[in-house]
Amino acid sequence: MLLMASAAKAQTGFTVGANISNLYVDDVDDENAKVGLNIGIYNRIKITNFLGIQHEFLYAQKGAALQYDNFLSGSGTYKYNLNYIKMPVMLSANLGKLNLHAGPYVGFLAGVKIKDVDGDGSINSIQELDRDDFNTLDYGGVAGLGYDFDGGILGVRYNYGFREIGKSGSFAGEATSEAKNSALTVYIGFHF
Repeated sequence: MLLMASAAKAQTGFTVGANISNLYVDDVDDENAKVGLNIGIYNRIKITNFLGIQHEFLYAQKGAALQYDNFLSGSGTYKYNLNYIKMPVMLSANLGKLNLHAGPYVGFLAGVKIKDVDGDGSINSIQELDRDDFNTLDYGGVAGLGYDFDGGILGVRYNYGFREIGKSGSFAGEATSEAKNSALTVYIGFHF
């Protein structure tokens, strides 16, 4: 009987959204933000009318876009694409249809690519980087605000990485100069 009551308080669903991400260092520049996909499934468990737990299993694209302009190459953008399998677990405070949620996340690096995009938008090249030069484990904190509607949720959250993306002593570690992940996520979810 208790199991049935708990199941009635759980909501499982599908979520899709966008990450507006950057790699942050001491002197972060918001002009380097990159937009990527954030998609996955979630499970919300209502503990009380006020408190709940939400955990997710996501595919998240993060990275940064760096502008270049020089005599030999012309102008364009290098887009660093870091693809993660990410699992946040958040405590949520429910305030009517609004919910505040915060907690830790852990992510596993699935792949790394750099795109070289000309000033006119054409792609010069796509290069896969050696994943071994990067820290394959990422972790950090997440906090956000959600709005519940019939059959789903609409929300925004900020993801703050605690671990450097490049391994110390590697090419990636030197090239990314102690950078960590940072992303603003806007999403919509629908209950199954």
